[in-house]
Amino acid sequence: MEKTEAIVIRELGGPEVLKLETVDLPDPGEGEVQVEHRAIGLNFIDVYFRTGLYKAPNGLPFIPGKEGAGVITRLGPGVAGFSIGDRVAYGTGDKSYSRKANLAARQLVRIPEGISFDTAAAMMLKGMTAQYLLNQTFQVGEDTVLLFHAAAGGVGLIAGQWAKALGATVIGTVGSEEKAELARQHGYDHVINYRTEDFVARVREITGGRGVDVVYDSVGKDTFPGSLDCLKLRGLWVSFGNASGPVPPFEMAMLSQKGSLFATRPTLFGYTATPAELQACANALFDIVQTDKVRINVNQRYPLEEAGRAHADLEARKTSGTTLLIP
Repeated sequence: MEKTEAIVIRELGGPEVLKLETVDLPDPGEGEVQVEHRAIGLNFIDVYFRTGLYKAPNGLPFIPGKEGAGVITRLGPGVAGFSIGDRVAYGTGDKSYSRKANLAARQLVRIPEGISFDTAAAMMLKGMTAQYLLNQTFQVGEDTVLLFHAAAGGVGLIAGQWAKALGATVIGTVGSEEKAELARQHGYDHVINYRTEDFVARVREITGGRGVDVVYDSVGKDTFPGSLDCLKLRGLWVSFGNASGPVPPFEMAMLSQKGSLFATRPTLFGYTATPAELQACANALFDIVQTDKVRINVNQRYPLEEAGRAHADLEARKTSGTTLLIP
């Protein structure tokens, strides 16, 4: 057994509970590999686990983090298809807030040549989320008109470019003029500043009263039920996050009253449940990034030991695009 450094959460709470500690790192177990991280992705799901909105599978204490990239340094028993020295990345793993971690080999994909560790760590969870949202939850195409909340966020900037590459009309919401300009540079045809504009009224104006085919909503409480009012008859509301807090309970009759609407609450884990699904999702992401139709922007980097400051900035909406922790 060796030692490594990791961010450990011993009590639920604010960013101040994120503490760097020296922890034991056992030998990789059956089907596991040991990865030395070079870059770690920061995501809002990490905040949900830190605050207790989502429950850590094994309770307290725990090492947070779902996304990272690095090099395989050790192989556990029963691992096939990977070798020591392989460059790998993941978006549905655990314990990424660490210098080294043992991970299930089935959660990993190899990083193609030409894609850096920073780019890989910045795009796995967010990019694969954009992939399943636009290609599986709803098949976006040339006739699609969509609304994407938090357009200048990590998923939003990837999704805007990807949706534009698919030929869609892309509408986004943001919280500042600076973020509005960023969204316009990443595929959005129309950008609404929800702090100064009524996004429901603007969507109706943009669409000539028709509404959009699909709303992608990672904001939650603050955009509900407005998101439903942006949809066309039989439109789809995709609720995939709770950045402002969870969506309050509501009567199913609301969906019928607002136009026979559809609603879904997907997760990346539900779309990458098997190794084949994971590889297909990752391959689609790698392919579109390598064609330069989607650019991955790392707009903030923090040392691993400053994970608390990174969380505080994320929650205060001071960040845009992707944020990395560097071990």
